[in-house]
Amino acid sequence: MPRHLLHILLLLSASFMSDSALIAGEAPGLSYPPAPRGDVVEDYHGTQVADPYRWLEDLDSVATRNWLAAQASLSDSYLAARSSRAALRERLAQLYDHEVFGTPFSAGGRTFYTHRRGLQNQPVLLMERSAGAPPSVALDANTLSADGSLAVVDHVVSPNGRLLAYGVSVSGSDWTDWRLRDLDTGLDLPDVLRHSKYYRPVFTRDSRGLYYGAFPAPAPGQELSAQDIDHAIWYHALGTPPQADVRLLQLAGHPDWQYEPALSEDGRWLVVAVGEGQVGDKNREELYALDLSTPGSAPIALASGFDAAYLVIGSHAGLLYLLSSLDAPHGRVIAVDLARPAREHWRTVVAESQDAIAFKAGQVALVHGRLVVNSLHHAASRLTVHSLDGRHHTPIALPGAGTVSELRAHATDKTLYYSHSSVIAPPTVYRYEFESGHSSLWREPSVAFDRNAYEQKQVFYKGRDGTRIPMLLAYRKGLKLDGRNPLLLYGYGGFAIPQLPAFVPARLAWLEMGGIYAIANIRGGGEYGEAWHRAGTLEHKQVVFDDFAAAAEWLIAEHYTSTPRLAIYGRSNGGLLIGASVTQRPELFGAAVAGVGVLDMLRFDRFGQGAGWSGDYGSPADPAQFAALYAYSPVHRVRPGTHYPATLIITGDHDTRVMPMHSFKFAAALQAAQAGPAPILLDLERSSGHGGGTTTSQAIEQNADIYAFLADALQLPTR
Repeated sequence: MPRHLLHILLLLSASFMSDSALIAGEAPGLSYPPAPRGDVVEDYHGTQVADPYRWLEDLDSVATRNWLAAQASLSDSYLAARSSRAALRERLAQLYDHEVFGTPFSAGGRTFYTHRRGLQNQPVLLMERSAGAPPSVALDANTLSADGSLAVVDHVVSPNGRLLAYGVSVSGSDWTDWRLRDLDTGLDLPDVLRHSKYYRPVFTRDSRGLYYGAFPAPAPGQELSAQDIDHAIWYHALGTPPQADVRLLQLAGHPDWQYEPALSEDGRWLVVAVGEGQVGDKNREELYALDLSTPGSAPIALASGFDAAYLVIGSHAGLLYLLSSLDAPHGRVIAVDLARPAREHWRTVVAESQDAIAFKAGQVALVHGRLVVNSLHHAASRLTVHSLDGRHHTPIALPGAGTVSELRAHATDKTLYYSHSSVIAPPTVYRYEFESGHSSLWREPSVAFDRNAYEQKQVFYKGRDGTRIPMLLAYRKGLKLDGRNPLLLYGYGGFAIPQLPAFVPARLAWLEMGGIYAIANIRGGGEYGEAWHRAGTLEHKQVVFDDFAAAAEWLIAEHYTSTPRLAIYGRSNGGLLIGASVTQRPELFGAAVAGVGVLDMLRFDRFGQGAGWSGDYGSPADPAQFAALYAYSPVHRVRPGTHYPATLIITGDHDTRVMPMHSFKFAAALQAAQAGPAPILLDLERSSGHGGGTTTSQAIEQNADIYAFLADALQLPTR
C-alpha cells in the first residue's frame, strides 16, 4: 500500500475535524476545507500561468493528506444525508444480482469462459476439459484476498491449455503482477511477472515460457506519479528466477516508447507493435518482427515512421493479418508475408468500407480460415464473415442495434462465440456455426428489470459547424416531451474510442427513476473511423466540447429536458469533457459528474501515462499546442464569482493512469470560485483505480453515490 494512502486511511479513521465544523448546513451553506493558494507561476512561451494548487501534486505531504481527509469527511457526510441513497443502493444490488457469462475461447482442446454468479465481486474463470464435459473452476478471483483488494484484470491460457497466466491488480491499480497456475493441479507456480501495465503476456508455442512487457520498478511511494518510461519486451523461461529473464526489445533513444507482443501461429515470429506512449493511444504505431528461430537476430521493421494504426489480428499459412488505417481511415485488413515483408508485397484482404472498424483488440478474429469483422454502422455493431482471399463476405444476423463485445477465437476453431448487448438488454452470448452460417443462443442472463417497458432509439443532431452527429437515447416508453424529464448525457470524445450502446446495470436504475440516458457520439471517438477521431484532436480539441454542448442544446430544444433537469457525466478523457463543459458553459447544465478526469492540461504529461497522450492533446512544450491546451484546460478556466452547477468530482486512490492531482486541483479551484448554492464535492474512492471499483460491491456503492447526488441536484422526487 502506498504511504500516502495509508496516511489518508488513518486520518479518515481519526476525528480530523467534526462534521459540524465542516458543514454549516446542506447546500447552500457548505463550508469547504480551506485550500491555501500558493504563489507558483510558470512561464509558457511568454505566457505567465499561475498554478496556486501545485502543492496538491505532493500526495504524501501533510498538507495534502489533511486536505483530503477533510474533503472525504465532507463528501461522505453530504452523500450519506441524501434521502435516496439507501433505496438506490438496495435497487442497484438487485440489478447487479444476475448471472454474467463471458465469451468462451479455446486452447489445447479445452474451453474457457468467465461466469459471475449473482453479487459475486469478481467473475470466476471456468474450464471445460472436453466438449460437453462439466465445467470446473480454473480460477476464482474472489478467493485471492479477504477484502477484495486483489483483482484479476485479465487471463491468458497457454497453447496446450494446461497453464494459466492471470494478471493481479491491487485495488484497481494499473500495476499488474502476472501469476502462473498449473490448471491440472490447480496450484500456482513460483513464477511471477512483475511491474507490468496495459498488455497481456504471450506464451511460447511450446508453452514453456512467456514474452511480456514491463517497466522498471517504481520508487517506493511513487506508484501513482512515476512516469511510464523505459518499457521493454522480456522473455521468461518457466522455472527460472526473474533476474534470468532476457530483454528482447527496447529501442535505444526512445524511453517513452512502449511495446505490445504477439506471436505467429507457428511460433517463429514475435511481432511487436510499438507506440509513442501506450500502444493504441495515438492510433499511430510502428511494427517489428523478431525471428525467434535465430536467437539474437535484429528486429525487422515491418512499418516505421508512425504513419498509421497497425493492430495484429493473427497469422495463418505464413501470412500475418493486420488491421490498419494505412490509406484507409475507416480501417482495412491487410496480409503481410513475413518471408517478404516489404510494403509492396502487402495485400488487402478486407477493403475499407463506409462502416468503420474500431482500432482496438478483438474487433477482427481470424478463425476457421476466415476473418470475422466487427464494424460500426452509425455507432452500432455489424458482424461479417470474409474469406481470406477477399472475394466473399457474409453478414451475421444480430438481434438488433447494440454492441458486440471482443471477439476471441483460435484460428483452428470451427465455431465463434460472441456477446451482444444494448443499453436495456444484458450481454447475451451466441454461438455461430461456420458450416451452417447461423447463430444460436448459448447463454442469456435474467435481470430483475422489465426491458419491455423501455426503449432505445438513435437520433441525429447538428454540431456547431453543421456536422451530423448520432446520439443514442434510452427511456421509459410513453415519454412525454415536456422539457421536465431528468436526463443524463454521457460522452467521451477521444482516442478513437467509440461509445456504443453497451449494458451497464446502474443505468437501469436511472431509467427507473424516470430518467433519460443519452450517449452523444461526438468527434474525437472512433464511431466513424480515424477522420472522426482526428477531427477532435490537438488544436481541434475544442470541437469535442462544442459537439457535446450542441447535444445538450438539441435535447433542450426538442423538449426532452431542460437545464435544471440536465446532468452530464464522463470518465477519464470523458472527465476532461465534463470539466471543460462545466467551465465553458456552466449555465447550460443542472449537474455534472467528472470521473478520474484529465483536468490540468499543462501538467498532464509529467505523470504516469500522460506523456503518451500528446497524440490527442498535443504538448504544452509546443507553442501552438500550448495555446489550444491553455484555452480549455479546466483547472485554468475556473473563474471566481461564477455560479457553477452541482458537481461531483471522482478520483481513485490507486489511479496510476490519471494522477489524482488533476481532480484535487480542479475541486480546490471550483470550490473557491463557486458563487452559487450548488455543492462542489470531491469523492476519493478507496481501493479504486482508473476504471473505478474493481468489484461488484464497489460498483454498487459508487453508483449509489452518483445517482443519489444527481437525484438531489436535479430535485427528483424520491420513490
